Amino acid sequence: MKTISVITACYNEEGNVTEVYERVREVMRQLGRYRYEHIFIDNASRDNTWRELQAIAARDKNVKIIRNARDFGHIRSPMHALYQARGDAVIGIVADLQDPPEMIAVMVRKWEEGYPVVIAVKEASDENGVMFWIRRRYYKLVNRLSGIDTIENFTGFGLYDRKVVDIVKQFDDPYPFFRGMIAEIGLPRFEIPYHQPARKRGITTNNFYSLYDLGMLGITNLSKVPLRLVTFSGFAGAVLCVVVSLGYFIYKLIYWNRFSVGIAPLVIGVFFFLSIQMLFMGIVGEYIGTIHTLVQKRPLVIERERANFEYEPGEPMSGEEKARNESSELRVQS
Repeated sequence: MKTISVITACYNEEGNVTEVYERVREVMRQLGRYRYEHIFIDNASRDNTWRELQAIAARDKNVKIIRNARDFGHIRSPMHALYQARGDAVIGIVADLQDPPEMIAVMVRKWEEGYPVVIAVKEASDENGVMFWIRRRYYKLVNRLSGIDTIENFTGFGLYDRKVVDIVKQFDDPYPFFRGMIAEIGLPRFEIPYHQPARKRGITTNNFYSLYDLGMLGITNLSKVPLRLVTFSGFAGAVLCVVVSLGYFIYKLIYWNRFSVGIAPLVIGVFFFLSIQMLFMGIVGEYIGTIHTLVQKRPLVIERERANFEYEPGEPMSGEEKARNESSELRVQS
């Protein structure tokens, strides 16, 4: 039997991890023809997420759990879990239930048809309308800037064949942009449109900085256009200065006694070009920061502890095993 690995990164998701586990297990039970493992990686949550995961792992050896030493961010942590997966196919799904686990069955069917990459693409979302609009505009911007055909409205939710995972490992990137990797690999893919539901429980930990970090990572990893824009803008600015200078000089020669420029245009021009310089220094700095991260070659995460990795992935549980585990869960809770 082939094995399917499901990976779920979580941070402060105590109200969701149990339901994610149960819904994934039910899908795999219905498929029936695969062994599976479900890898949860906890990014040093500050709530009871780790205790919930320990309780799940204690009653189901198919569930493997990793606890990071600290919060390593939402980019590095799931990639580390991906590297630990042993399945013939790997499925990435978030813990906030905005990725419907029931879509796994469709993904597996398309994988069986021969697609090495099966991804879910958001065609609509129940999130804030302004945020969804901004995300769509960002994806279109990245697609225009990059030299490859990127995947719009793709968050990473999908199924990836073992050969795709092995190629991803070859990137050896300490701060990877996974969505860009999948687009750059270029293997045949099948896109499944879906309506993203709203978060059921808890509060998202994504803030402006984390979203900006991910957004800039996508641009600096996939495009050199901003760097070349700096060069072209510098050249255009120099030409503009020469043209304006000549214009002022000719105007002064014609209206020698009446033409008075004053200091205001000079001050405005200085501050304008200073602001442009700071903007371009920031763009160059983003690329330098990316190089700095690559040169450091730090590990993706440092693990504090893990459980159940000594067990081989098993078959989805039968109804009898499910009832036995549910009764043991009640005993643990009592």
